Amino acid sequence: MDERFAKQLQFILELDKEKTILRQTHLTGYRRQEDDAEHAWHMAVMACLLKEYANEPFDLAKTLLMILLHDVVEIDAGDTYAYDAEAVKSQRQREEKAADRIFGLLPEDQAKEFRALFEEFDKGDTPEARYAHALDNFQPVLLNDANHGKDWRLHQVNRRQVEKRNARTHEGSEKIGQVVQAIIDRNVKKGNLLP
Repeated sequence: MDERFAKQLQFILELDKEKTILRQTHLTGYRRQEDDAEHAWHMAVMACLLKEYANEPFDLAKTLLMILLHDVVEIDAGDTYAYDAEAVKSQRQREEKAADRIFGLLPEDQAKEFRALFEEFDKGDTPEARYAHALDNFQPVLLNDANHGKDWRLHQVNRRQVEKRNARTHEGSEKIGQVVQAIIDRNVKKGNLLP
């Protein structure tokens, strides 16, 4: 086996670990916590289904790869719960270190390409990244709503926290931003989100 192929296989096997990283969000029906790989898959399908609601033209294939790669750093860094202020403080540092190691497993050209997509997602300054971010913010809101706000209630999340997390969602999709706001309003009224 040549070195390039061996490195690619090593990366593929490393990605399998993403299936073990549990998120705070639960699957619909509240059966169990979602894992990072399921989150990325769900977002990828959403990207295809909801593409008509993106604010601007974008490259779907690039967006899909960005979505599939955006949380691989959590293999080393762990999932940082969006509403855990203390964990968020060290998130960037942990994820940078993880990105160095994980993308470093790849052949140099692919390492640069994949790392650049990860960085582009993080910055959120391109049509692809803005749309991917909108979906990344929307997906857990949608699951929380479907689960009657159980995770929000468990962590005593308030309206301001969810609105802050979704402050840029409308930049990727006005429609998704509007739906997120309606979900927030509904869950505050139901008592699932603190006012």
